[in-house]
Amino acid sequence: MTAWVCQYFYGLELTLHLIGPLGASSVLLFAVSTGALAQPWSIVGSYFVATLSALIAVSLLGHSFLSASVAVGLAIGAMCLLRCLHPPGGAVALCVVLSQADFAPLGLSVFYPVMLNAWILLGCALVFNNLTGVRYPKVHINPSAEIHHTKDIPPFERVGFNSDDLDAALADIDEFVDVTREDLESIIRSTEKHALRRSMGDIQASHIMSRDVLSGRPETTIKEAIRILMHHHIKTLPILNEEKHIVGIVSLTDIIKHPEATRGAGLSGVFGFKKKTLLKDIMHVPVTCVTTTAHLVELIPLLSRQGLHCIPVLDDNVFVGVITQTDLIAALHRDLIVHLH
Repeated sequence: MTAWVCQYFYGLELTLHLIGPLGASSVLLFAVSTGALAQPWSIVGSYFVATLSALIAVSLLGHSFLSASVAVGLAIGAMCLLRCLHPPGGAVALCVVLSQADFAPLGLSVFYPVMLNAWILLGCALVFNNLTGVRYPKVHINPSAEIHHTKDIPPFERVGFNSDDLDAALADIDEFVDVTREDLESIIRSTEKHALRRSMGDIQASHIMSRDVLSGRPETTIKEAIRILMHHHIKTLPILNEEKHIVGIVSLTDIIKHPEATRGAGLSGVFGFKKKTLLKDIMHVPVTCVTTTAHLVELIPLLSRQGLHCIPVLDDNVFVGVITQTDLIAALHRDLIVHLH
């Protein structure tokens, strides 16, 4: 795609001079797109500074192997300084310097075909990676900010390592590492999870879940659901069909946010729903569930990082219970007591 467009505007000969770096960039952008070398600023910034370095070298030393070497050196230094390190950038500098016949007449206009290639290749990478389920570019997401819309540090960072610790660790290495901070954090947290699972033994969801659970049906009215939630002092109500398959879940938050909810006087008048308003009209789907064999360690991030207060438990796709934050805390407390003894 990139070569076709470049050829259309600038001809085949010039396109062939630049196609080598494009092939190298493609490996990074399509095969290892999660790496720091493959991020958008890396390719756009590197192609720009490499071209600028090549033009500076040519203006001082002409088109020669010496100027090519100087151009690559300048490009590497600029890429490191601007944090846009991308190996094919060195090849771009070489191509611009050594392709005298085709690039010399362009002057500063050589930026146009080079940057056109960078942007088209980046556009293809954005489309392809996201269509295939790879989040690109890599961005840092604060789960706490997404759920609570605050600047608070997520709970799992308050007692463990945080972003500052990652920055300090990367600084200690004192050399370039082709891994994003997000990937590094994922690796460390996965290591912690496996270590914790080994130390905690085989505590499964079936061991700690609540079994005598109240539930609703899609045809249950919202007013009846409110009565159940208030009377039993619970915050969520699983919605089951006739086969006891979970088809949705309703929380007090879902009810409060519904357009028909109004403020009134007295406990029974807090919500003003019509009698025919049903749970299927406001229930949340799809529902995050776990199986009876899910390990306790797998439940912790669901109930802490994702903002869930209740997780339905399934056995052969049949609803058999729920695990709440209270159940999780009780299990963790018990495990702590066992380890202290």
